[in-house]
Amino acid sequence: MNQELICILGPTASGKTKYAVKLAFDTGGEIISADSRQVYRLMDIGTGKDLSEYEVNGVKIPYHLIDIVDPGYKYNIFEYQRDFHNAYRRVLSNGATPILCGGSGLYIETATLGYSLPPVPPNIELRDELEREETGRLIDRLVSYGPIHNTTDTTSRKRLIRAIEIAEFKKHNNLQITEYEPIKTRYIGISVSREERIRRIDRRLKERLEGGMVDEVKQLLEMGLSPQDLIYYGLEYKFVTMYLTGTMSYNQMQSSLATAIHQFAKRQMTWFRGMERRGIKIEWIETI
Repeated sequence: MNQELICILGPTASGKTKYAVKLAFDTGGEIISADSRQVYRLMDIGTGKDLSEYEVNGVKIPYHLIDIVDPGYKYNIFEYQRDFHNAYRRVLSNGATPILCGGSGLYIETATLGYSLPPVPPNIELRDELEREETGRLIDRLVSYGPIHNTTDTTSRKRLIRAIEIAEFKKHNNLQITEYEPIKTRYIGISVSREERIRRIDRRLKERLEGGMVDEVKQLLEMGLSPQDLIYYGLEYKFVTMYLTGTMSYNQMQSSLATAIHQFAKRQMTWFRGMERRGIKIEWIETI
């Protein structure tokens, strides 16, 4: 296959972790997570870590970038890129096959395509100014700073504005930027029908609610995390927190959360289709 990395991707509840674990067992691999919330300790049920799955026939499969920061911290994409490449080098040094697994398209692209991501703080005033500009003028402004290294910066207004924000910051500050080379990657997508995906999401949500997800969020609140901290993490933590703080009833929470997860899965698939339109080949396979 002559690839340097295997990436298993797919929407939530598609079964990608199970597939990646079996692949790691068969190839002597180690898994690197591409999940934006599984990095947090003590956030297990809501993020769907399912760490019991990382074992096949009594063999524990090594994994990376799970449980690496405390809840309440706002982990960002710049830190993920750095941590991914450190983990990737560790897996290679172990003589193992690196297998990237997750559903965060941005994390996957950042890890594999060598994006330049300097740690530039948000400039709200500049963003407000740029939001009022036409897309063509935004592209002209970005080009005025010099050659565009990340061509995907022009694929959406959000990326354009962030690229200009970074370029403007670099113009006025001494900034050390770590450049990462793209990694030759085989992308394997786990495909399920829309109907099956909906069924799995609903079943899994019911299991997690019955398995202590509300108690998990309650414990985090009792530890001193603010409701705003947990709402920031979205989905399960947002809606369960709203239930625990009296903003909605249990039934409202369950119904709203199910709807939000279905919408999230749809957005994940939209991102993956966008990757394909940008020339990234994804081999889609169906699993039982």
